[in-house]
Amino acid sequence: MVEERAQRRLAAILAADVVGYSRLMQVDEAGTLATLKARRSEVLQPIVIKHHGRIVKLMGDGVLIEFASAVDAVEGAVQLQEAMDAANLGLPEDRQIVFRVGVNLGDVMVEGSDLYGDGVNVAARLEALADPGSVFVSQTVFSHVKGKAKLDFEDLGEQKLKNMAEPVRVYRVSGTTAPAPRTAAGTSVSLLRPSIAVLPFQNMSDDPQQEYFADGIVEDIITALSRVQWLFVIARNSSFTYKGRAVDVKQVGRELGVRYVLEGSVRKASNRVRITGQLVDATTGAHLWADRFDSALDDVFDLQDRVTATVVGVIEPKLRQAEIERSKRKRPESLDAYDAFLRGLAHSHVFTEASYAQAYQCLQTAIAIDPAYAPALALAALCKVRQCFYGWIPWSEAEVQEAVRLARAAVEAGRDDSVALAHSSGVLAYFGADYDLAISLAERAAVLNPNSAEVRGGVGRTAVLCGLVDDGIRHIKEAMKLSPLDPATYQFCYFIALAHFFAGRFDDAVSWCERAINDNPNYISGHRVLAASLAHLGRLEEAKAAIQRVLALQPNSTIEGAARAGYRKPEHKALWLDGLRKAGLPE
Repeated sequence: MVEERAQRRLAAILAADVVGYSRLMQVDEAGTLATLKARRSEVLQPIVIKHHGRIVKLMGDGVLIEFASAVDAVEGAVQLQEAMDAANLGLPEDRQIVFRVGVNLGDVMVEGSDLYGDGVNVAARLEALADPGSVFVSQTVFSHVKGKAKLDFEDLGEQKLKNMAEPVRVYRVSGTTAPAPRTAAGTSVSLLRPSIAVLPFQNMSDDPQQEYFADGIVEDIITALSRVQWLFVIARNSSFTYKGRAVDVKQVGRELGVRYVLEGSVRKASNRVRITGQLVDATTGAHLWADRFDSALDDVFDLQDRVTATVVGVIEPKLRQAEIERSKRKRPESLDAYDAFLRGLAHSHVFTEASYAQAYQCLQTAIAIDPAYAPALALAALCKVRQCFYGWIPWSEAEVQEAVRLARAAVEAGRDDSVALAHSSGVLAYFGADYDLAISLAERAAVLNPNSAEVRGGVGRTAVLCGLVDDGIRHIKEAMKLSPLDPATYQFCYFIALAHFFAGRFDDAVSWCERAINDNPNYISGHRVLAASLAHLGRLEEAKAAIQRVLALQPNSTIEGAARAGYRKPEHKALWLDGLRKAGLPE
């Protein structure tokens, strides 16, 4: 008997599913099913027909659709997301039906009316990877659609998809990333997940020098909230741009793209601490909760935990206790160590030679009191890297080894502290101490807290230094979303530029360097990468002008100094030094 050969054909496959389907069903099973049924008949089916598609199968909360054309598949996917956004208008969040969509073009096997094979599997994996409300497409789809559809795409780099042997280059259709649904009043709210910004708390202490303590309390609350993985938390660097300003909470919500804003004050007097807080719905200005918490100073960490637990409990009444526990991290053994750390942290946010010297001194005090205080160890290591990098201290083997020692000690003391791991991974990578360990630490930090701009930025920097350039770009762009008003955005732009440079995408590198330099004209690193990129593009006069700017900012800059940077891949370092030589940097 001759075995029947499977029928095959090339097809564009769209896979979609409902975000948070289980949660929606728990809230209102009958209502969710009725709404989903209506969306399929009133929104999905007309779009499929319009774009000449065929619904292959419905799978509970998902759908698989076949198109003969990649253009029809992508345009249909975008129209679907726009129509779903419109259909959600005015509905409460617990009634909104939101899709994530993946589109692939590939070979499929046909069995009756069903389809199988890698062409389908890749679409399903893209859908699982996609952001809520977005459309992710494969390289094959992008290649067929580019120039044929009036759409823009964001290159997310090569992604390792589950059960796929080879990585797939993925693109996001611009304008489909987590669209913000609107209330009846037209105010934007977060679609991805509940979102919050914690504004700087007012220092109510008699001593204005206690400002660092109030800021430190807020930073700890932001860190704790960011570890609640369903909560989108704006980074400290963005929320603190409102420090010292009278603000309109609704305006803050619009500018930062958040639903909730937490305000408050801290009073520290003698051995007592009082924290007051109020949670405001930024879409309406309504006060959802206000309270005050008093305790002895030695219970300050319990106070922070109570504030965090109360805030997340108000936002999500059914919050699991496990999420509250997740938000906690190892505390220092001594309040004196904590106080010294907060002083060092405050100084570290000011990028000057004198401030970093003060930061390092405070952190050394904290470490002397508590040698296993992971946040202090990691921040001290990072401070030393930056002091060497900016020429604020002599770059010597002794300084390098001390930074590496601090980073390793931080890892040993804080294996579950995502910020400590992210900082330590960067130190180990930059000084070339242990690239494999650096990558491992960065990956663990990202798993522990993917919702922190500080963590995602640190993970991205480590990835770039270790040669994982597209991973680095992805993490850093996520950090930029989490901190949209960050005063140090120029550093994010620089590392994206460096990643493009290593990948040989010199035009992109120039573009990102220009963004970094526009934000901070005195940022020497941006001028260095700009010079090397222009040199490789053959724009030598512009490259030489960029090097002259480097030498004006740091007259002792040399090829020898540039060669110290801990780039893992020899070809990346060779490309880097060759570009700087062509641009005219002295040996």
